[in-house]
Amino acid sequence: MPHTLDAAAVHAWCGLALEALGRDRERIDAINVYPVADGDTGTNLYLTMESAARAVDAVFEGHAASGTAPGLADAVGAMAHGALIGARGNSGTILAQLLRGMTEVLAAPGAVQGCDAEHGTADALGRALRRAAASTYEAVAHPVEGTVLTVATAAADAAEGVAPDGDVVAVARAAHEGAGKALEATPGQLAVLGRAGVVDAGGCGLVAVLGALADALSGERTAAAGGVRIAVGAPAVRAGTDPVAVVADAGGCGADEHAAADGPAFEVIYLLEAADDAVARLRTRLDGLGDSLVVVGGDGLFHVHVHVDDAGAAVEAGIEAGRPYRIRVTHFGSSGSARGPAPERVERAVVAVVAGDGLAGLCTEAGACVVSVRPGEPPASGELVQAIRQAHAREVVLLPNDAELRHTAAAAAGQARTEGVRVAVIPTRAAVQGIAALAVHEPGRSFDEDVVAMTSAAGATRYGELAVAERQSWTMAGVCQAGDVLGLVDGDVAVIGADPVAVAADVLDRMLSAGGEMVTLVLGEGFPQHLADRLERHVRERHLAVDTVVYEGGRQAPLLLIGVE
Repeated sequence: MPHTLDAAAVHAWCGLALEALGRDRERIDAINVYPVADGDTGTNLYLTMESAARAVDAVFEGHAASGTAPGLADAVGAMAHGALIGARGNSGTILAQLLRGMTEVLAAPGAVQGCDAEHGTADALGRALRRAAASTYEAVAHPVEGTVLTVATAAADAAEGVAPDGDVVAVARAAHEGAGKALEATPGQLAVLGRAGVVDAGGCGLVAVLGALADALSGERTAAAGGVRIAVGAPAVRAGTDPVAVVADAGGCGADEHAAADGPAFEVIYLLEAADDAVARLRTRLDGLGDSLVVVGGDGLFHVHVHVDDAGAAVEAGIEAGRPYRIRVTHFGSSGSARGPAPERVERAVVAVVAGDGLAGLCTEAGACVVSVRPGEPPASGELVQAIRQAHAREVVLLPNDAELRHTAAAAAGQARTEGVRVAVIPTRAAVQGIAALAVHEPGRSFDEDVVAMTSAAGATRYGELAVAERQSWTMAGVCQAGDVLGLVDGDVAVIGADPVAVAADVLDRMLSAGGEMVTLVLGEGFPQHLADRLERHVRERHLAVDTVVYEGGRQAPLLLIGVE
């Protein structure tokens, strides 16, 4: 029997949508030719919806344990949040924004109330679909018609065309049908789809999701379709043809794959905790680095997706904007697409900038070519170019290990590239991030895969430092006096004190409050081993299942460096 749009309906919607996307995942993957023909749209949509469904399941389980029932706002909020934190790829990121847009309306006070509940929810659903479509255009840096954006807009248009006395089932069915008709038209709107002879893959997935919504609200299931009536794969460029068959006729989408081969090499995705104004600046920065930029979310938590050639710069931009985590960097060529066979393996080197003879020795043992510097005396770009030349390698990974060296490192890399050396700069902002990157360095794999792994390891490592104030100064933690011990977290002063161990323990507790598995302590010449033993004991007693490793930084190293992975 028909249902109102309540928490139970949202729960059913998640399950049916996940079932539909799971059943048609391979078919959607097969027609994925835009924006990159990497054949993963169906998989990404499924994984995103799976995260959304888990979040809603958790809400219901929590309420069941307390003997209460969740409300509509609880369910749609969980669905949107689950999709946001679990979004995969360009398509999954857009789906997360669609769900967030709907939540902005459906979770608002009074969204399901009006002259009577049924009419109220129908009106709210129509407005939610309109907000969902509009929000995707806001999230995508350069909207393109003939994509899932067009399909979402058509769904909203059709929903608004339902008669005033219509119910939520009528609205959902109209949205589903409108989306299906728009999907059929996508090959005529986007040239790459027309050349390949397929409809838009992301739009195809949205039709499945909207079909699941209609079924959840109507309470009807069609056994022949596995319980869900969807339009996935039904609309194709030529009547009566299956999208997969059309792909085969088009020679495997070769035209678009050629275009993809000329595009950016990496897909970079991460969650970001940041303020809205910082995210606005991040959009501008990332838009200049690559394409397929989608930034979704709000209220301090965002999901960032972009295609770039310089993965390190994209991660660094996130670090400058806030705190990126769950960083995923994917090289399009590693999936075996049209970028051709992997290049012949060549000799590779890692060049690391470090302060302190102990750190220099540690990095040398790990296989790096070291540029030793003194505190306060950063190297010039020419010194880094010379170090790259002296590495005698065709491929070089450069670890600046200092936020202030990012422009210097970029300039050096640019010069080396003109000399025929392939250089990747990983935006390590502290030596502990460089150590984390070196720990996963593997010369035996391809250059791109090695850069991806090292970038991810560095980005997943938070860094702290102990320093001694040289003079009175204002800091983020208040006023410090000359001689005070300063505890820095990710470059900002967080703690001021007199006892190095107490300050370091406070810094560790702050850094581990967000979780962590491994603590790295790099001791400067002025930080004795017995104090490090006390810190190691503090971590062991206060933070279970966290391992600690201690290195000697040596002369000219900072008083204490802390890394949390």
